[in-house]
Amino acid sequence: MKLGVFTVLFSEKSFEEMLDYVQAAGLKAVEIGTGCYPGNAHCPLDELLESEEKRNEYLEKVHSHGLTISAFSCHGNPLSPDEQFAKESHETLTKTIQLAGLMNVPVVNAFSGIPGDQEGAKFPNWPVTPWPNEYSKLLKWQWEEKLIPYWKQQGQFAKENGVKIGLELHAGFLVHTPYTLLKLREATCDAIGANLDPSHLWWQGIDPVAAIKILGKANAIHHFHAKDTYIDQDNVNMYGLTDMQPYSNVQSRAWTFRTVGYGHSLEVWSNIVSALRTYGYDYVISIEHEDPIMSIEEGFSSAVRNLKSVIIEESPTDIWWA
Repeated sequence: MKLGVFTVLFSEKSFEEMLDYVQAAGLKAVEIGTGCYPGNAHCPLDELLESEEKRNEYLEKVHSHGLTISAFSCHGNPLSPDEQFAKESHETLTKTIQLAGLMNVPVVNAFSGIPGDQEGAKFPNWPVTPWPNEYSKLLKWQWEEKLIPYWKQQGQFAKENGVKIGLELHAGFLVHTPYTLLKLREATCDAIGANLDPSHLWWQGIDPVAAIKILGKANAIHHFHAKDTYIDQDNVNMYGLTDMQPYSNVQSRAWTFRTVGYGHSLEVWSNIVSALRTYGYDYVISIEHEDPIMSIEEGFSSAVRNLKSVIIEESPTDIWWA
């Protein structure tokens, strides 16, 4: 395994300053945003698509720092009822897949997307209960008319470009659990897999180790985000796990994103890393930092320190004792 970072948290730094900073931290990989929600501070997407020379120069800068690109990320909503954002998300995803294929970046990370409740809707609609029955009908329409057709097309396009799609299991989008990921994968193709982030699993009541076993057995983990979650049971009792308070309301929120080791113990994280290795994922662990009570620098350095203490970097030896 390699330790990396989702470089969106260093968007204020230039490309080379970011690479210097990541190299100095002792990391081996970078995950780079190409647009939509992550922005494209370190990836001039159109410029790189148009010029092989610039692609080579870009990769040389990465490799000269002892780094690789684990993934390009363009989390957006290609199914959005906001036609402009849907168009931007689709075009960015399509271009990112093309660029990843040209630059031998194996994974493109994204969200599955979420449409509205009908054609002509103004806002996304995320049903989370089967009754009243309108919600079940809505969910069926969203999957059959929007989600599956879209990802059939984009999954095949990714395969043609030699790229895998890592969908982040994130609330507010149709793919947010191991089940919904595997359901979409079965209906489309095996280019579709997970960018697995345990922080979004914990607050849904899903054990990340169990999720790794489920998805790993299906060879459906394409990328991994390292981010933690603290759950405050007293606040859960008041607001429930579908807490709609702003993330800044840390004192009263039911749950809060934390840097690695500040929501769950390093023993828990060592179990996660061991499960990844056991169930076939031996790629990059990419740090994502969204901790509201720590600075970028301290949150990042804490995550690096904690993950370095549990990551399994070397290949296993033969079982020489038996």
